Amino acid sequence: MPSFRYDPAILERFPGIVGGVIEAAGVTNGPTPPGLADAFAAEGAAVRARIGDTPLSELPSLAAWRRVFRGFGVDPTQYRSAAEALLRRLTKQGDLPSIGTLVDLANLVSIRHGLPVAVFDRDSIDGAITVRLAKGDEDWVDLGASTTERPEPGEVIFVDDSNVVVARRWCWRQSARSAAREATTRILVTVEGHHEGAAATVAAAMGDLERLIQAHAGAPTIRRDVLSAMNPSFE
Repeated sequence: MPSFRYDPAILERFPGIVGGVIEAAGVTNGPTPPGLADAFAAEGAAVRARIGDTPLSELPSLAAWRRVFRGFGVDPTQYRSAAEALLRRLTKQGDLPSIGTLVDLANLVSIRHGLPVAVFDRDSIDGAITVRLAKGDEDWVDLGASTTERPEPGEVIFVDDSNVVVARRWCWRQSARSAAREATTRILVTVEGHHEGAAATVAAAMGDLERLIQAHAGAPTIRRDVLSAMNPSFE
């Protein structure tokens, strides 16, 4: 049985998608250890220096996500991809807050490669995550909220087998229930790109993620794969 997959309609509309998926069991989460905190701060400084005055909209990976957002009817300046939102905060405010081990290592990789990285609590997800177009009848609870909402019909969502939305507007924001927490022991991590050369960037990001998870999150058991139109599901 797959645990993550792209719906055929998504692959038809966005055939260049490259999705890296990691599933890890036996992880530990909690406050960020000093070694990871130092690496996160150093990465932030290096990324600010590398970007300089370049508009974020001109970075190839972010520009590609903007085109994808427009492709399913979303204004990418109103709803920014998770990677662009992180880099915007970093370049405007000078640093990023520490959230915890799993989120910080994901954010480190996201700003390094300019790609959205999401960490999901695997035990909060019913069956598989499917990336598909929303029908508008799915359940969604935003981070920090308590009320259930509906996605807009036609937007790209991550949704589980119970019709519960795990992430909205593809890589804009994940749900409250799916977020990693201190008690999380199993995770599913995604890193995705649409730009030319995305396969190499995603592969590099996955290598970084695996090393960081092994070093800072309890040396868990890890499985991984890279998905595309030719290989659309992670078994």
